[in-house]
Amino acid sequence: MRVITFFIVGLTVHVVFFLSIFDIYFTSPLVHGMTPQSTQMNPPASRLVLVVADGLRADSLFTLLPNGSSRTPYLRRVIEENGTWGVSHTRVPTESRPGHVALIAGFYEDVSAVAKGWKENPVEFDSVFNESRHTWCWGSPDILPMFAKGASGDHVYTHTYPAVEEDFASTDASRLDSWVFTQVKSLFESAKSNSTLKASLLMDKNIFFLHLLGIDTNGHAHRPMSEEYLNNIGLVDKGIAELVPVMEEFFGHDGRTAYVFTSDHGMTNWGSHGAGHPSETLTPLVVWGAGVNVAQRVTEPQSYEDHFLQEWKLEHIRRVDVNQADIAPLMASLVGVPIPVNSVGVLPILYLNNSGQFKAESMYTNAIQVLEQFKIKMMQKKETTLSFFFTPFQYDLLPFFFCFSCQISLCQSLISLSLEGLLYYHTYDRFFLGCSVVLGFVGWTSYVILVILKTHASLNRHPHFSKQRSSRTVAKLCMCVAVMITAFLLIQRSPVTYYIYCLLPVPVWFVNLKQVLLFGCGIMVLMWFVELITSLCCPQVVSFFNRAVLTVGLGVLSLWPILTGLFTKAKVAFRSLSWFLGCLCLSAFPLMPVVGREPNLHLVFFSRLLKTCTSNSNNKERKRMLLVAVCACVPTFTHSSLQQKRGLPLLNQIISWSTLGSSILVPLLSSSRLFHRLLSIFLSLTSTYLLLSTGSEALFPPVLSWLMFAWINIEQEALLAQGVSGRLEVFFIITAFFGTGNIASINSFDPASVYCFLTVFNPFIMGGLMMWKVIIPFIIVMCTFESIQVATQLSSRSLFLIVLVISDVMALHFFFMVQDYGSWLDIGTSISHYVIVMSMTIFLMLLSVVTHILTSKRLTLCASPKITSLY
Repeated sequence: MRVITFFIVGLTVHVVFFLSIFDIYFTSPLVHGMTPQSTQMNPPASRLVLVVADGLRADSLFTLLPNGSSRTPYLRRVIEENGTWGVSHTRVPTESRPGHVALIAGFYEDVSAVAKGWKENPVEFDSVFNESRHTWCWGSPDILPMFAKGASGDHVYTHTYPAVEEDFASTDASRLDSWVFTQVKSLFESAKSNSTLKASLLMDKNIFFLHLLGIDTNGHAHRPMSEEYLNNIGLVDKGIAELVPVMEEFFGHDGRTAYVFTSDHGMTNWGSHGAGHPSETLTPLVVWGAGVNVAQRVTEPQSYEDHFLQEWKLEHIRRVDVNQADIAPLMASLVGVPIPVNSVGVLPILYLNNSGQFKAESMYTNAIQVLEQFKIKMMQKKETTLSFFFTPFQYDLLPFFFCFSCQISLCQSLISLSLEGLLYYHTYDRFFLGCSVVLGFVGWTSYVILVILKTHASLNRHPHFSKQRSSRTVAKLCMCVAVMITAFLLIQRSPVTYYIYCLLPVPVWFVNLKQVLLFGCGIMVLMWFVELITSLCCPQVVSFFNRAVLTVGLGVLSLWPILTGLFTKAKVAFRSLSWFLGCLCLSAFPLMPVVGREPNLHLVFFSRLLKTCTSNSNNKERKRMLLVAVCACVPTFTHSSLQQKRGLPLLNQIISWSTLGSSILVPLLSSSRLFHRLLSIFLSLTSTYLLLSTGSEALFPPVLSWLMFAWINIEQEALLAQGVSGRLEVFFIITAFFGTGNIASINSFDPASVYCFLTVFNPFIMGGLMMWKVIIPFIIVMCTFESIQVATQLSSRSLFLIVLVISDVMALHFFFMVQDYGSWLDIGTSISHYVIVMSMTIFLMLLSVVTHILTSKRLTLCASPKITSLY
């Protein structure tokens, strides 16, 4: 019963800690209640056409061909004659949803939206489409619905192709863009005979949105340097060149149409995006038509140090760079609609071709709109904070109010200060909540350490305190603290989750303080132990950021049999040599690149041969080895079929999903003897891992499994040779493997890794498959951990508690390192570090309890000790 209680309490604490980062670091930055702001002057354009080429890099559009011509002759002519151009600097994460939200709504969406797969709106938001009179959209079903859902009324019309068309194995992904251009032309053709539709199209404040996904799909499937990707860019240019005359003719060449061409994000050379590499964050921007400055010739060098102007042969044309969110107020200004109420973009004045008064009024509107957000955010935070605790954001607004209509630069300064204030109030409660979670972390870890000390150390009770008296004293103190916290949160009208984070440390510290009063000198031992554990965890934490530390650690571990004298014993010599070579082989994986590597399916096939050569198995396991061989061949055949544009073979897909589904169930059918059960688990998991591999990482499970078997054998021989004194060494090896070898399995976000299972874009399934790939090595090590406990008859409870403490201290390190800014790679890495450690801890607790129950039940029924033989 005490074990079950410990499990339930520990699981609850860790689930709360796990979820806390989403309330502390990842909450919506949006505020509501503002009035949309717009200029009262007549806009230069009656309608606007927004063309977004998904996944288009800036250099892919602007760079000339070797013969001096352009693969986008129409847009090149616009840049040199009719419009204004520049580079749009996207903010990471460089993903489709955040990019489109920044373009159309003018704000950088919080990364917590990824929990909904970038498809649904976590919080409803305003957009340029919502403020328009009518908006017609064509393109992907992943992007268009979120802007229609967020729009008031029914004036946003979306036309999408089926989601199954977004297939990375498509014979020609550019057909998605051809479909969009065809649908737009059909609309204007049908309007000629439909008077109602024609009347709507002829109204002012209309927007036409073309989302072109073909370039992004071809980039993922074939890489940005491929012929498919580059030809798709030419197709888009040709489509725009054909579409513009159609629209101009329909509107009678009235000169009231503005055009914006850009991209939501770029793409790396290896076909991924989401991080902060320039190839991902630099996207093209070309604007022309009504109200837009024509190309400005310059003779003086422009103030850009990236040398792109010379590479693109555009140093003689004025370049105007913007931040991605700046495009939303630009579009609103051109077509005369209110700026989206949550926009944080700054109007790029140099794109406008209008009077000075119009520019000043537009800039003033932009500044007032951002200031309104700041005022609402400040008011909301002030209303929910006790007056003597409230610390306002300090800056003087008075000088700006007299200068808005005439000083554009002062309006820009006001926008900058308002944005700083928005960030200040958005993170206002972060320190308070963080302290509460840290108190809970430290309290729980201290409690586990006290349990270990009480089990393995002789602690004398303090002579002046009885157990009953100390309990009453501490209970009264904790009750007063809980009442004060509850009252404080009630007055501030805090969310329910705040009560959980703030009150959870109270019962945890109640138990700790009660023990401290009972064992006065025990607190000194506790502090020493915490310091020791923290120092042990430092290399583990560093290894998450500098993978070379893992190589060094494995190199040191390879010497373990030599340093302990096991190598000199006849029975252990061969196994010690196997351990030494296994550590050296495994140490190579942390030095391999995580991202940016090209697929090498020959290594996947080679891993099958390695697994065959290193396995001694019976007939049942040989059948399972045949499955491993088949799974090693499936990726090769799949990628060969995709390269030949024949799609994903149905047989390969059936084999892949069947293998995944059976990888956990099949081992349960094998012999219960440790060696056969472990071999079955390793083979089943390796089969799935091979299907998710595209290169050198396919060799990781065989090498890891080899080392795990060597570890089990050496630990058993060490116990027989050294007795109880050798048991302590198990602890160091366990902690090393939990923090080292597993991390080498982390792979890039390359969609090619899941092509054996599916090729149609689905972020949840793809993300789940990649996460399972990361978890597989952890399962292998944890199974080995349990096997060593069974084989050596060690105390599982004490070892588990030690590993639990180390994991919790590591999690506390990563809690402080969680980022809600920077590249998607940085954000995702900081989250994944925390999630991996916390998930590992929770899984360890589940595994420990299940193992305890199963072991006890077996001992009761069989009336025999655990199996200690591996064979």
